[in-house]
Amino acid sequence: MTLGQSNERAWDFAVGIVQTEGIKPSDFMLKLIEREKRGEITGTDIDRILIEEYTVKGA
Repeated sequence: MTLGQSNERAWDFAVGIVQTEGIKPSDFMLKLIEREKRGEITGTDIDRILIEEYTVKGA
């Protein structure tokens, strides 16, 4: 198993665990995960993007 395959399995597992709790990850989050799986962005990029997206501006 390659690092990429391991990373993909980890994301699939994480999403599955969340879904067992009845929570559906947002389409925005799922798109970020797919981009990370393809190597387009890193986990650190996901953190930064989520912080930028969900931080209240001008408060």
